[in-house]
Amino acid sequence: QVQLVESGGGLVQAGGSLRLSCAASGSIFSRCKLGWYRQAPGKQRELVADITSGGTTNYADSVKGRFAISRDNAKNTVYLQMNSLKPEDTAVYYCQLSHVGLRLLYWGQGTQVIVSS
Repeated sequence: QVQLVESGGGLVQAGGSLRLSCAASGSIFSRCKLGWYRQAPGKQRELVADITSGGTTNYADSVKGRFAISRDNAKNTVYLQMNSLKPEDTAVYYCQLSHVGLRLLYWGQGTQVIVSS
């Protein structure tokens, strides 16, 4: 069983920055793909960014050039650095850990990000 705990959300003005963190329990972290998703009110959950076990990153077009995902396997933690935030970035942000071969899929509880205009 893997537990994911997000932190770092909050209220920020447009143009500001936040860094989200997601700490994972267990010993398989380094072998897994990590992702950040978000869900705004009335909308479906969407991928924001993910990073493979090898460090390859992928971003939604809406956040390219503004957000950066990174991982620290020694700390079992994945980060999402969010810069130049916009009101449309307002959402609950969720961390996901997955491993296709091991059929693992875990979600964190979410952290709220509110960007005021």
